[in-house]
Amino acid sequence: MIGTTVWESHEAARADVFRFIEVEYNRTRLRKHPVYGYVTPIETRALAAQDLTHAA
Repeated sequence: MIGTTVWESHEAARADVFRFIEVEYNRTRLRKHPVYGYVTPIETRALAAQDLTHAA
């Protein structure tokens, strides 16, 4: 079947899924809500960290 991946181990599958979510998906997906400012999750974290450094 085309598009099917078979991993050698459970750990390899977990690592591949983690890489997809953290590297590809979370860097491109927009948080489609005005509260978040329509930015990606990584941009949301950076903005939150920036806000915390200003408060300190």
